[in-house]
Amino acid sequence: MRHTAVMIHGMWGGPWYWDNYRSLFETKGYHCVVPTLRFHDMDPHAMPDPGLGKVGLLDYAADLEEEIRALDASPVVIGHSMGGLLAQILASRGLATAVVLLTPGSPSGINALKPSALKIFSGVMMRWGSWRKPCRISFATAVYALMNLLPRDLREEEYSRWVFESGRAIWEIGCWFLDRGRASAVDARKVTCPVLVIGASHDRATPASVVRKVAQKYGGMATYKEFENHAHYVLREPGWEDVANYVLAWLEQVLPPASS
Repeated sequence: MRHTAVMIHGMWGGPWYWDNYRSLFETKGYHCVVPTLRFHDMDPHAMPDPGLGKVGLLDYAADLEEEIRALDASPVVIGHSMGGLLAQILASRGLATAVVLLTPGSPSGINALKPSALKIFSGVMMRWGSWRKPCRISFATAVYALMNLLPRDLREEEYSRWVFESGRAIWEIGCWFLDRGRASAVDARKVTCPVLVIGASHDRATPASVVRKVAQKYGGMATYKEFENHAHYVLREPGWEDVANYVLAWLEQVLPPASS
């Protein structure tokens, strides 16, 4: 049986985030499952479902858990950004045979509110009621935050595909210390599979200094790799193949051989 990879997108995104990775992984024999987070299948140019703002991390995780449990075998779970935090939550529930975290969101207990992250999210979080409303950042902020190493001629096209995100999920990640429900908490003792954590030196949304702490959380289970010529958008920046091929090589080391 060939290996299955579940690829989880991050904020404002959709399955299209993974087009490059999906094509490459499928050429290597992986069966790829690319879920759409709840309410992220909307028209980017339409008003969002108001229910989106009240959807939390644990709602996203519950949907993903249901999809994973329907698979024939435990998959590799790969998450980017907020999807990387969701991957950690799923791994702590014993739902992954290996986990890959690409410039991931950090779980509770790790301070991610560095100056660059504050610049990105303060415009959203300072709006009254943002914790229960759909939110989206401006194009200028998106370029600063995520697309700073994406070619200029691709930025507007990329941004045109972004949808709204849950204000509640943003608050659960950024202000975990105010969340009584501890939605972003991950019990590292329950993550018993190999973990690969990818950081990027030019990342402003999840700075490498924060991502290193995510790797440290999982101790000997984790491998950390930092890419000097990348920023947050490692899935789609020029040179994305370098990151993807590193991930594939690591998986080849930690997974048993796939049967035909």
